[in-house]
Amino acid sequence: MEKEIYSLCFMCSVRCPIKVYVKDGQVNFIEGNQHVAGMEGSLCPRGSAGISLLYDDERVKDPMIRVGERGEGHFRKVSWDEALDYVADKLKPIIEEHGGHSLVIGERTQLATHVTKTFLKAIKSPNQFTHDALCKGSVNTACRSLFGYTDAQMGMDVGNTKHLVLYGRNIFESVQVKEVNNLMKAMGNGAELTYIDPRVTITATKARRYWMIRPGTDLALNYALIHVILKERLYDAEFVNRWVIGLSELQDFVNPYTPEWAEKETGIAAGAMIDLARRISKVKPNVIFNFGYRGANHPDEIYFRRSIMILNSLMGSVESKGGFFFKKGPGEEGGKPARKLTEQKFPKIGVPRFDKVGTPDFPLPDPNHGVGQMLPNAILNEDPYPIKALIAFRFDPLMSIPDTNLTKKALEKLDLIVSIDINYSDIAWYSDVILPESTYLERTDSIQQMNGPKPQMFLRRQAVPPRYNTREGAMILKQIADRIGTGKYFPYENMEDLVSWQLEGTGFKIDDFDAKGFVAYGKRKIFWDRKDGIKFKTPSKKIEFKSSLLEDAGFESFPSYEHMPSPPKDHFRLVVGRSAIHTHVSTQNNPYLNELCSENTLWINSKKAEELGISDGDLVEIASKVGKGTIKAYVSDLIHPEATFMFHGFGHESERATRSYQKGVNDSLLIENISDMIGGSPALHQTFVSVKPV
Repeated sequence: MEKEIYSLCFMCSVRCPIKVYVKDGQVNFIEGNQHVAGMEGSLCPRGSAGISLLYDDERVKDPMIRVGERGEGHFRKVSWDEALDYVADKLKPIIEEHGGHSLVIGERTQLATHVTKTFLKAIKSPNQFTHDALCKGSVNTACRSLFGYTDAQMGMDVGNTKHLVLYGRNIFESVQVKEVNNLMKAMGNGAELTYIDPRVTITATKARRYWMIRPGTDLALNYALIHVILKERLYDAEFVNRWVIGLSELQDFVNPYTPEWAEKETGIAAGAMIDLARRISKVKPNVIFNFGYRGANHPDEIYFRRSIMILNSLMGSVESKGGFFFKKGPGEEGGKPARKLTEQKFPKIGVPRFDKVGTPDFPLPDPNHGVGQMLPNAILNEDPYPIKALIAFRFDPLMSIPDTNLTKKALEKLDLIVSIDINYSDIAWYSDVILPESTYLERTDSIQQMNGPKPQMFLRRQAVPPRYNTREGAMILKQIADRIGTGKYFPYENMEDLVSWQLEGTGFKIDDFDAKGFVAYGKRKIFWDRKDGIKFKTPSKKIEFKSSLLEDAGFESFPSYEHMPSPPKDHFRLVVGRSAIHTHVSTQNNPYLNELCSENTLWINSKKAEELGISDGDLVEIASKVGKGTIKAYVSDLIHPEATFMFHGFGHESERATRSYQKGVNDSLLIENISDMIGGSPALHQTFVSVKPV
């Protein structure tokens, strides 16, 4: 008997709505949810490989407790009771002696994040962080500095845009299905695509205009574009006069940053910059300067991301068709959102976060996500206090936090490392206990509150029973909480109970999701009145070019541009990114996806390679101040001479992940742990590397 089950993919963090076909207890096929506009039944390669994840015999099948030294990979299979008792018996004395704040949980942002935060609040720990800060913490801070909203509270009407500008946002390889489908629709209707990147990507080949910019100089380009727009009065004067404060200060600031100045810094012709500013102004406000999916490149990241948002604001592309919009919640339709466990009353937390976010030392990053790259030094320096335990919830600090060797050194100081994971990740390999989570096809999950032009709720439904001895992450945390005396904060016995509890007061029931996989609060798309109805959350209730968030914390709104240095002789600026095949560090061992892309290579400019005696396919040693590795060279003239590039997520050390074990190089092994100390992102492209033949 065949069943059709609507659910949500989780092969990456986008959570595309899907339909799962099940026959005789087996998943036969997965496709995009045809009821969701923009999906059109399609999925990316990762989404299609969800079946391969489900039936992968190299998944973690049972709870495991380490019996050898950390990193040796010696474990014994145990029952759930023994594993959970072991974790609780280790945690209780740690909490009693050092306080609940001595436990940190790092996770990949997910539908169970409210459960994770509840687990920590119950023991008076503020120390939850997500991968979001490592990916886009400075984007978050930049958005708040201008609009009062986080980047996650903003969306882009890509399907109706007339000109899209992308800065390294490799949209056709770092795939979001709806976004790509909507962009193809827009381009089919005549929209222009401008793409800026030191490397020719698939997206570059689709663009009307591609600029091979000198690495790290995007801010200089944007200052020049702003200069032209203000000098020639190309901006949307009616919108700017109504909604912007700080225009005159911005105009004074950009006066020296001419296109001719920027040409020397970026390598892009001054005339081309002027032409772009003029072309875009003709189709305003149906314009998007995309602020990026990953904004973690340099120490001035917040100012680069602010410059992108300033360009959008000058074009008036805010709450506009083909521009940006603020996501609307259930309240716009008189409804209520799904409840979260974090809404309960908890004991007061009397200590700062481990990363000092929210203190005078680090005031501006978003404490809802924290700043994960601060963890190694917080452990090693015991600043602001000793950290004794880490739970890694489907997040791998060894491959996601820059400077893997530093992270390993820090982990050695911990009394307990627990991994809640599906795969034998590197951190699982390094852990004391591995608690195996069921895949997204094997579990029902918490409600997804999907705000946007039309506020909705989605539900991930279990399609098949767990294939192995695995459990839902939200149940694992509850069962640990039961054992350490905080179970009262988890009012459910199974995931259906939790979902029903979340839906109380919303007017919806679990069965309402059966027909389409989601429920909607209303039928209309909501855009606010651009003359009087935009609800900015800044203190001024306007777009703040001159930012109260920054200025009140002692930072400038418009700092002078600092020249981006070129690499030393025979060195390169390391640039990293993603392919359409893999998600971060989690899919390299997937049987289907590994066959398509099994290792990363090192892109190097043809002329530079010739000077170094490197031919295409040669093994080369790549080295930085903090690490080195051996990788195959990919020699091409499609990359800037100052840059070298590799895909993120390869070079795994976990031997039980046999397909990905030691294939390629882990970029985190090479990248120095440097941060934007205002916005919060790591500076993933701030590292210089040497390359030589092996």
